[in-house]
Amino acid sequence: MKLSVALFFAGLFGALAAVFILLSFGTDYWLLASESCHPNPDGSVTEEGDTGLQDSILYHEGFFWRCSFSSDVDDDNLHWKLWFTNQPHSKQCQHAYLFPFPVSHQSHNATEYDSAIIYRGFWSIFMLIGVVAVVFGGFFIICAAPFASHRLYKAGGGLFLVSGLFLLCVVVMYVLWVQVLDVVDVYIDHKRSTGCPQFQLSLTYGLSFMFAPIGIFFCFLAGLLFLLIGRTVQIHYK
Repeated sequence: MKLSVALFFAGLFGALAAVFILLSFGTDYWLLASESCHPNPDGSVTEEGDTGLQDSILYHEGFFWRCSFSSDVDDDNLHWKLWFTNQPHSKQCQHAYLFPFPVSHQSHNATEYDSAIIYRGFWSIFMLIGVVAVVFGGFFIICAAPFASHRLYKAGGGLFLVSGLFLLCVVVMYVLWVQVLDVVDVYIDHKRSTGCPQFQLSLTYGLSFMFAPIGIFFCFLAGLLFLLIGRTVQIHYK
């Protein structure tokens, strides 16, 4: 009876982990951003010959795509402004893994840009490993029911733990990328030095980023429970 209860909760946690991880992986809202060029305080023109006044450009980025579109509203609430139903049909999207925002050839030299591509590449690889591990872990658990093989339970639990570990690295790398490394500051300095002294950039984490820690938490819970179930099955059913 106790083993059945443990299996129920382990399966529930595993299903929730898979749902949140796939949502985090499949939706392109890891990072939300808004950039704008406000007019110069003295009303002077920029190097480009205008007052620098323009609509804000809103971005959202995930594993697959980085999309942007113009908006004439402020960026007080990026989560609401970039919600699915609020976006125009005419927006520009490009593969995110080919353009690690906010790094570009213009704002960084070739060496820094290559380093950014490598960093983004490892981030993408860790993400893929985490998603594949949780999918195969769920498959092994389904094949193990009901208490057929302690090895499959242990393998499934191990894969859930591997998935949680790699996705934890993904979240930490993303926070370091946005908050600790100087890529954002370099991008802002470049914009301000090339015709927009009042350039403003706002960054915040989106729903896809928030789904990841929830999925990681359920991954670790499910993995530990499945390992415990596998050990119990090995002892009592061998």
